[in-house]
Amino acid sequence: MCHGRRGAGRKGAAVIALRDLLDLVRAPAALSVPGDVLAGAAAGRALGPRTAGLACSSVCLYWAGMAANDWADRGLDAVERPERPIPSGRVSPGGALAVAAGLTAAGLAAAGLAGGRRALAVAVPLAAAVWSYDLVAKKTPAGPLVMALCRGLDVLLGASPGRSIAGALPAALTVAAHTYLLTALSRHEVTGTSRGLPAATLAGTVAVAASAGRPPAGTTLGKGGLEPQAVAPAALAAWYAAQFGATQARACADPSAPRVRETVVSGIVSLPALQAALAARAGAPRTGLALAAAVPLARRLARKLSPT
Repeated sequence: MCHGRRGAGRKGAAVIALRDLLDLVRAPAALSVPGDVLAGAAAGRALGPRTAGLACSSVCLYWAGMAANDWADRGLDAVERPERPIPSGRVSPGGALAVAAGLTAAGLAAAGLAGGRRALAVAVPLAAAVWSYDLVAKKTPAGPLVMALCRGLDVLLGASPGRSIAGALPAALTVAAHTYLLTALSRHEVTGTSRGLPAATLAGTVAVAASAGRPPAGTTLGKGGLEPQAVAPAALAAWYAAQFGATQARACADPSAPRVRETVVSGIVSLPALQAALAARAGAPRTGLALAAAVPLARRLARKLSPT
């Protein structure tokens, strides 16, 4: 196993310690990933046995992106984040690249086995977008858009076994919008930002929550108010907005680097609440509640392993 800098100098030949591997791929953040697939499957009327395999594919591709990110940023991290696995010597650059490549292959294989050609038609562009973000787009103005594309495609991956993925497009756009806002904030985790950015993303978060929580088509007002099927998405969307919005409001008052990083973590761990609202709105309230249960777990894990 890798122990300190001496183990890291073996050019990736050493086995990576489990704790270091979990740190490399930001393991807690993966709890926000299966919800993309589940929300897409619910919206595309494709929930079924294949959904679990597609969720596994999604997690593998997400983890691959995290490892590729650290490999691509190893020089910058040596200055800004020396505690990360590669600059700290816990993982070698070659080891990180091998993990990224292996997880990409595993993700594509899982998509093919679970969803066949339809799933691969989404998973291959998704993998390409992940690597494009890490290697090319991240440091350009297009970075947030490319990352948003990744999460939007992830939602569509869940709908891919169905006859048409068009029904999942609104859900994909909603998750993509959240991702764009979160990525824009994440660029300032180290340097901090002006008060204007968190104020703008807070307004965007309110709009995203309003989109996810609006009543499903055909919902009517009864004597007691909204029909029951409209209550769950509205409540879950409000919960998402309260969690992510509270930290953005604090960042408006204090846009320092630690506060921005706190906001980014909040955006990651609150995403399952947004996905839950989308699933409930699509007529899968039980799936929505299961996704919402991941929020407190993700928050606890984020205290032990950084999701950013």
